[in-house]
Amino acid sequence: MASDKRIENAQRLRYIRLLERFFNSVISYLTKSEEPSVQNYQKRIANNSKYLDRTEPIALYKSELLALEELVKKMKSLATSELSIDEISRDILRSANKLEQSNNNRRYKKDKHKNDQFKDWE
Repeated sequence: MASDKRIENAQRLRYIRLLERFFNSVISYLTKSEEPSVQNYQKRIANNSKYLDRTEPIALYKSELLALEELVKKMKSLATSELSIDEISRDILRSANKLEQSNNNRRYKKDKHKNDQFKDWE
């Protein structure tokens, strides 16, 4: 039998993948659709929510995953709001861009202005 830690890890990965799938599906709809509408957005949210609601939410600890989870909750709440699709799209794409920027800032550090790296050459 699998240990409790492996089961918990598998559930965590499944939940993270579902969050990413939900996020990517909605973003691709908003960016690639020629004529997005509120009804189609609500259908997309409802369809993706079926898969996400099947699994139990797992406690996430990384800030980027917490931000992703918050953005997915925001996407769900905007589906029931009275906003137009342009306002929904603008809000979600701005938040998604901020999320991607924060992830990239954490991953890549520029050594361009650090002079310490060249002291060994002298």
